[in-house]
Amino acid sequence: MPTLPNDETRRRRSIYLLPNAFTTANLFAGFYAVVQAMNGRFEAAAIAIFLALVFDGMDGRVARLTNTQSAFGEQYDSLADMISFGAAPALVMYVWAMQGLGRWGWLAAFIYVVGGALRLARFNTNIEVVDKRFFQGLPSPAAAALVAGFVWLAVDNKLSLQVNAIPWVAFGLTIYAGLAMVSNAPFYSGKSFAISRSVPFWGMLLFVLVFVFVSTDPPVVLFGLFCLYGLSGWVVMAWRWRRARALARLRRGNN
Repeated sequence: MPTLPNDETRRRRSIYLLPNAFTTANLFAGFYAVVQAMNGRFEAAAIAIFLALVFDGMDGRVARLTNTQSAFGEQYDSLADMISFGAAPALVMYVWAMQGLGRWGWLAAFIYVVGGALRLARFNTNIEVVDKRFFQGLPSPAAAALVAGFVWLAVDNKLSLQVNAIPWVAFGLTIYAGLAMVSNAPFYSGKSFAISRSVPFWGMLLFVLVFVFVSTDPPVVLFGLFCLYGLSGWVVMAWRWRRARALARLRRGNN
């Protein structure tokens, strides 16, 4: 006769549902973005991708806080990320701006999708051997925020697609995001920041100021912030390269 699980077992099982619920919300937001793009509601599609980004950031932290990490959760999270930050942004951008470019439009979207898939595969295989402080290549949520942020910015400010520059800017941004994901540029991961750790009063004040700053004009501010982040990896790479050259010259001088 099978034994009934005790209260502690039931509690542990219910906790494991929590991070996977956030992952499901992430997946739903990505799927919703695709549906809204098909319906011509591109602003809603872009906002949905940003919501997916928020849910994706919460599932891992909730799992660590509640000590409910699992191999199933890691695989489920990767599959959800492929939809929300790989396929969804490329489809939204293609339907919104790049259909008129013909084969160049869908090729740019495909480059982005392939970049997202390779980025996630490399992340999963190198997770134990890379510096925890930095991502190797632009993380897929940030790449999705670049693409979706441009859509949101353009729709919110009523930029006309009849202007020939807009589709080509979308084309260039999509390819950049796709290639940046598979680059070796180091992008700050933020994993050293723990939400369970106490912070000084100025830290809370800074968080409030950032929230107020973003709320003044979300599409402009968010797109600007992710543009800066999307370029930060190259700045860090250039700084490391110059530092390595300086150390090499110093060693040659000492010899």
